[in-house]
Amino acid sequence: MKQTIVCMKWGERYSADYANCLWSMIRRNTKRDTRLVCYTDDPNGIDPAIETHPLPKIALPDRIKNKPWRKISLWNHEVPGISGDVLFMDLDVVITGSIDEFFDHSPESTFCVIENWTQPGSKIGNTSVYRFRVGAHPYLYEDLERDPESILAKFPNSQTYISRSIRSMTYWPAPWCVSFKHSLMPRWPMNFFKTTPLPPGTKVVCFTGKPDPDEARDGRWPAPWYKKTYKHVRPTPWIAEHWR
Repeated sequence: MKQTIVCMKWGERYSADYANCLWSMIRRNTKRDTRLVCYTDDPNGIDPAIETHPLPKIALPDRIKNKPWRKISLWNHEVPGISGDVLFMDLDVVITGSIDEFFDHSPESTFCVIENWTQPGSKIGNTSVYRFRVGAHPYLYEDLERDPESILAKFPNSQTYISRSIRSMTYWPAPWCVSFKHSLMPRWPMNFFKTTPLPPGTKVVCFTGKPDPDEARDGRWPAPWYKKTYKHVRPTPWIAEHWR
């Protein structure tokens, strides 16, 4: 049976090159028949081998319609082009190891996710990489559409909403998915002197906020001048090896 991975691309934050790079990394890190489905508002430039669909519909207040809350659209009863257990990946991840185990882990679970690195023990998942069963938890979609303002008042972001509302949640083994910024980067002031390492056993490195993969690769961290005293990253060669 073919494995399905999904991603979403909207607006101008990420170009088609990010989707194409994700597909290239997927192909190098699986031994199984795998497809990538990209939900997007602009399929131009996306590799024809990637299956594209329009963004799933969801009614959101204007102020959050282009924020990660849009990912909640994947929790509807049905989602065009996908069914069963599928793996979601953000566009700005770097795949560094086999991804097939993501489909084998806890096969009974309808939601497997990263334990959020900045909130250990708080039962908050980070949704940069997660596996979900299509149609298993439609109340996440329905409740947000029905009363978005009350949910936005209660939860600071979409991954906290999912984590606090979903009826079952399983974490990936911690070494599989790490944060470049929160797990790997040497702490200040050593980030000025030491190159960020890649631990053995890492499957996916996630880039939340800044720097993006290409910026970290080249040793650039866009930030206001007054934050340059601590927001610094040395060039990171292993990103170039994997992020292509």
